[in-house]
Amino acid sequence: MTAIDPTAHLTAEQIEELGHELDAIRDEVIAGRGEKDAAYIRRVISAQRKLELVSRGVLLFSVFPPAWLLGTAGLSVAKIMDNMEIGHNVLHGQWDWMRDPKIHSTTWEWDHVSPADQWKHSHNELHHTYTNVIGKDNDLGYGIMRVDEDQEWHPFHLGQPLWNFINACFFEYGIAAYDLELGENLHRRRRKNPEFRARAKAVGRKIRKQVLKDYVIHPLLSGPSFLTTLAATFTANLVRNLWSHSVIMCGHFPEGVQVFERRSIEGETRGQWYLRQMMGSANISGSRAMHFMTGNLSHQIEHHLFPDLPSNRYAEVAVKVRALFEKYELEYVTGPLPKQVFSAWRKVFRLSLPNKKPEVKTPDRERELVAA
Repeated sequence: MTAIDPTAHLTAEQIEELGHELDAIRDEVIAGRGEKDAAYIRRVISAQRKLELVSRGVLLFSVFPPAWLLGTAGLSVAKIMDNMEIGHNVLHGQWDWMRDPKIHSTTWEWDHVSPADQWKHSHNELHHTYTNVIGKDNDLGYGIMRVDEDQEWHPFHLGQPLWNFINACFFEYGIAAYDLELGENLHRRRRKNPEFRARAKAVGRKIRKQVLKDYVIHPLLSGPSFLTTLAATFTANLVRNLWSHSVIMCGHFPEGVQVFERRSIEGETRGQWYLRQMMGSANISGSRAMHFMTGNLSHQIEHHLFPDLPSNRYAEVAVKVRALFEKYELEYVTGPLPKQVFSAWRKVFRLSLPNKKPEVKTPDRERELVAA
């Protein structure tokens, strides 16, 4: 929806050729999947479970400040690993090819208040199909923010920095709400819809399960450390929510990322779909540890091109994808985490305000400019 189309220099033939080249990259990775990849995800799952178990064990003594700090830090990392590198990617079907019923998108349930099946529908089916299409992609602004200058501004948008911060703090609940399409289903007629009621009950059951585990059972097991363990668990969930929200914001909201109108995807070809993923996503640069802690969503461009490829392969894929950006003279939007977070939040604040009106030059003012 930007005034200048950064892909306007490409012909239809070039776009389809780009699609064929991306298909070839995907086919090569699929053909090369094997035991090394399977060993990777099993190793990550094992490490995450051990870290969570040890951290909760340390929190049994969280009444002592060093134990609280160590246990909280470990639990925060364990929750991030569960949501980002494991849960998000397993639920994408990235590891279904292993045919392991314990690590499969149809059986996996994560440490999250959003039921896996509802998240898969809103994320895998809707978000990845309609990436950055206004009115079709709920991940774009989470339904509570203005995300493009061409969208009509309302006074409500003045509060979007606050709404976004609250959403970041309680991000897992925000995800559950728009997985449930709560805003659209609050009308009396829709609330009575049997399908919606069933989905709402499923969310309620998942929330009760998570709250019982995090805020009742584990604190009670800590005995005299009940309150400090309670605080530690809340802090770990807050850290996980802020981190995952920041990573996801960096993937689709920094300056330079494009958004699209509904009519722009009518009759979209495979090559055009690929091109939209490239233009509608942004990466985060950094170390291997950074990529791991983001669930490799620091390679958001590659993930959107190939959402079902194993996450541990995105780094090698990124080299080839970036080469295609250069070949076709497209901007590869990337940068360090602080830069991308700042860029995304700056956009949130900028779009919370009405567009600047173009200056109207009076005849006298025009004469002054000419004379100058």
